[in-house]
Amino acid sequence: MKKSYRVKRESDFQRVFETHNSVANHKFVIYQMQKPNQPHFRVGISVGKKVGNAVQRGWVKRRIRQTLLEVKPELKQDVDFLVIARKSAADLSMKEIKKNLVHALTLAHLFEEK
Repeated sequence: MKKSYRVKRESDFQRVFETHNSVANHKFVIYQMQKPNQPHFRVGISVGKKVGNAVQRGWVKRRIRQTLLEVKPELKQDVDFLVIARKSAADLSMKEIKKNLVHALTLAHLFEEK
């Protein structure tokens, strides 16, 4: 994912957290903040140490990024959002991660209306 599509700075992460606009399922938590007049969405991915060692955390992050790339055309563009993986996400296959992440994004209403 290009750098322009990422929430990187700590201040940006905190701004999204402070909106208190979140939804969750058993595997992921999604925080979001509306950003009108933004050309495209930005996403931050957080996988804490409870998920596992560095290899497992990197594995989960790569699968989250891949899922987001696959659903990128369907996502709303005027939003910053954070994807936070819960501990149970470490045991999932790629197919299960995609299913659970798409479910969480749907709960957050981050897909474009058709």
